[in-house]
Amino acid sequence: MRNATADSGRRAVQSDKTIEQDQPTGVPGVNRAAAEKGENNMANGQGNAGGEGFFPKWRLKTEGVIGPDERLPAGQTLLAGIQHVVAMFGSTAIAPILMGFHPNIAILFSGIGTLLFFLFVRGRVPSYLGSSFAFIAVVIAATGYAGSGPNPNIPLALGGIIAAGALYTVIGLIVQAVGYGWVEKLMPPVVTGAIVAAIGLNLAPVAVKAVSAAPLDTWVGLLTVLAVGLIAVRAPGMLGRLPVLLGGLAGYLAYYIATNLMGLGKAIDFSGVAAANWFGMPEFTAPVFQANAMLLIAPVAIVLVAENLGHIKAIGVMTGRNLDPYIGRAFIGDGVATMLSAAGGGTGVTTYAENMGVMAVTKIYSTLIFVVAAAVAILLGFSPKFGALILTIPGPVIGGLTIVVFGLISATAGRIWVQNHVDFSSSRNLITVGATLTVAAGDLTLKLGGLTLGGIGTATFGAILLYHLLGKGRTQEQGLTH
Repeated sequence: MRNATADSGRRAVQSDKTIEQDQPTGVPGVNRAAAEKGENNMANGQGNAGGEGFFPKWRLKTEGVIGPDERLPAGQTLLAGIQHVVAMFGSTAIAPILMGFHPNIAILFSGIGTLLFFLFVRGRVPSYLGSSFAFIAVVIAATGYAGSGPNPNIPLALGGIIAAGALYTVIGLIVQAVGYGWVEKLMPPVVTGAIVAAIGLNLAPVAVKAVSAAPLDTWVGLLTVLAVGLIAVRAPGMLGRLPVLLGGLAGYLAYYIATNLMGLGKAIDFSGVAAANWFGMPEFTAPVFQANAMLLIAPVAIVLVAENLGHIKAIGVMTGRNLDPYIGRAFIGDGVATMLSAAGGGTGVTTYAENMGVMAVTKIYSTLIFVVAAAVAILLGFSPKFGALILTIPGPVIGGLTIVVFGLISATAGRIWVQNHVDFSSSRNLITVGATLTVAAGDLTLKLGGLTLGGIGTATFGAILLYHLLGKGRTQEQGLTH
């Protein structure tokens, strides 16, 4: 539940008294003055980038707020790192299953990607890179995945994910050279929100189909939705930060009781878990580069840019550090990590708001804990038994989780629009959002010669082009709102 667990980070952003809510930008919770100050610091070579060496000199600290360049004693660092593995696990394991990828590979490369990110940002931006949900719709469209079991066309998806990572990396290089202001001009909040909402709406049929095979499936799926919601809203402390993991466990238990104990449906088969080795090499998959798949999947890079930019700005306010000089590096690190992951059979990756939520609760921002988390994830990636256990998650439980997650992706658009005071009395904004959502929900396919652009790609490029082609008009429009 990447977007839901970002609440803590965003509350921290909103509560910081140094931020004035006068001129909103495309980044939730970040004002224009702060953004321009960060860009100026980048241009002038100021801020953390001009620091004391490649890595910070982590100072030992045993209490209070632990900054990115500080560290806990070894034992506490280990425990904090494991806590972040638990936080990222639900989404990082579910996303590959929804695309027909092997979860072990995804978890392995999430750890490797996090270490790469750590190197690119020189150990100064606390973040964990997990499986990105932004790829799900386009991967399903590009591969024709039926929704259960291994995806036979994974190589096609991998080529497209590498294309997205390459585009993401190029954007990062440009940002590193000239700053990120052009990103906000290209994708203002109304456009960013429309694209995010488009992804969730396009995925809605997948979620509904997953819980519609039989009455038992529907009820277990809905029970899973309820469990996730109750945990997110009412569970105390850290438990409330793990709704996908704990809600999934509740749904799993309900399905096990109904099928394995009561015989009301197909029982969960644990024979694969029993036969799997505790440790072994995962099965890597090589990518195949096909133009249609690459064109369909590559635009996801735009969504990752908007998402990562928001995360970096929020972390900067949470930690009290100017991280603007590292935005370009963060984009490059995420892009390279995505390409490496896909080169071996893994999903695209992105910075995780789940882990931002953990940091907001614990006030531990040390970047070293993410090195520990990455090492634990890599270790789990080399355990076939662990992967076999993940694959026993029943389809209805996955379906229930997707109803929540995909819905939250769409709902995040509303958060972006509200926090940035998007004016929906403007015909320009209304038409941009309305057309984009309809194109995505209907999965409009656009054929360009021998190439095919699916609903997400059409909606993404369409939102950007339509907004800028319409240009500035009257602020208050009577014809469309009355």
